[in-house]
Amino acid sequence: MYKLTLIIRYLLKRRITHFAVLTVALCVFIVVVVMTVMSGLVGQFKQKNHDFVGDCVVGSRSLVGFPYYEELMDDLERLDSVEAVSPVVKNYGLLRPQYDREQYVELLGIDPVRHSRVTNFAQTLGYHADDPANAFVPVYEPNALGCVLGIDLILWRDARSQYTHDARPRRAAFALTCFPLNARGAPAMAGTTVVSNRQFYYSDNSHSGIARVDGSTVYIPLEQAQSLCMAGQRKRVSAVHIRFRPGVDLRVGVEQVRGLWSRFKQARIDAPDGRLLETVAVEDWKEYRRAFIAPMEKEETLMSVMFGFVGITTVFIVFVVFYMIVSHKTRDVGVLKSVGASSAGVMALFSGFAFVVGLLGSVAGIAAGWLFLARINRIEEWLYQRFGFQLWDRTIYAIGEIPHEVQVHGLAVIAFFAIVACLIGALVPACSAARLRPVETLHGART
Repeated sequence: MYKLTLIIRYLLKRRITHFAVLTVALCVFIVVVVMTVMSGLVGQFKQKNHDFVGDCVVGSRSLVGFPYYEELMDDLERLDSVEAVSPVVKNYGLLRPQYDREQYVELLGIDPVRHSRVTNFAQTLGYHADDPANAFVPVYEPNALGCVLGIDLILWRDARSQYTHDARPRRAAFALTCFPLNARGAPAMAGTTVVSNRQFYYSDNSHSGIARVDGSTVYIPLEQAQSLCMAGQRKRVSAVHIRFRPGVDLRVGVEQVRGLWSRFKQARIDAPDGRLLETVAVEDWKEYRRAFIAPMEKEETLMSVMFGFVGITTVFIVFVVFYMIVSHKTRDVGVLKSVGASSAGVMALFSGFAFVVGLLGSVAGIAAGWLFLARINRIEEWLYQRFGFQLWDRTIYAIGEIPHEVQVHGLAVIAFFAIVACLIGALVPACSAARLRPVETLHGART
């Protein structure tokens, strides 16, 4: 009982204790806010990449592509774990608007209906979200070839990350220039011209939420992409994207596809152009998009390391506070030991005090962080209206709302480590207090 009484007394009477609680609360507040925002951004970015490519990709990094994909898709669709598949041609070219300068773009040739079953392509469309089959049909020129542009190629994003859409796509023509390759990887049109050109009309825009994609990607029909980019007797694609059925574990599904692909490749390795199958790999969506996801994950890891140093700072602050408390409370320690308190009891007293300081600081920091995150977007909007300040310039970064969803599990982990930091900081002072002898402390207090 005396331990609880002394803990309450120290909390109420010692102002330096208030400083320790405030320091812990501030550290917890900073960690909660920054980690929630950062984790939210990384989580959103991963989900957008997942939605963009599906669950699994059987693909080649070569621009030449690989043949026999139709037979592969038939085999894949027979797997119980596979819900849908979509062939994709990926290449690069020059986009030349009618009244503007040309721009280097990435071409994706797709079947919009198939691709919408595997990815969220339909949901990204501005005008044909409910009718992806007509995504490549310009409403003002129904018989012309249509293309879907990444939204940042055709529309302007304002400071609030909003786009102004017309009631229907405006009339705009684009010339696409590509460098077609034959099955050997050589220019398919050598001797005449090494490029192929075709005119497309703007039929829709796609807003995937991935800045790199929305600012450099042009979607065209699969057959047109094959004609522009891949010459030869046998049709080829760059990849086959796969969506698994609900409830199928990603690793299990990918391993099934790898097994099927191994058998498929061995059966056709000696067929015409079968050597192209050697360039193909089976990857889950994380592996396929690792070049884009890895930097974000590294930033998140670096942020965690930085907050580890914040925790170390908290340890030193708590150490100083408790060292000062112990140095001023030697008489209390002497009295306690003279009436029968053990060294373990004294150590438990100061450890309990550190636990309460950590608990109170954690609760205060979490409450303040939660409250701030609930209003962070309104606060940023107020700052923008009054001072023109934004955390991210929305005309540059494709970020809408600042992530503010708090994870209860994450809060529990932060509170746990804050309390542990306090206990570590108080360990040395508590041991020093436990080693004090009653005679010396009482004699020192009288002199």
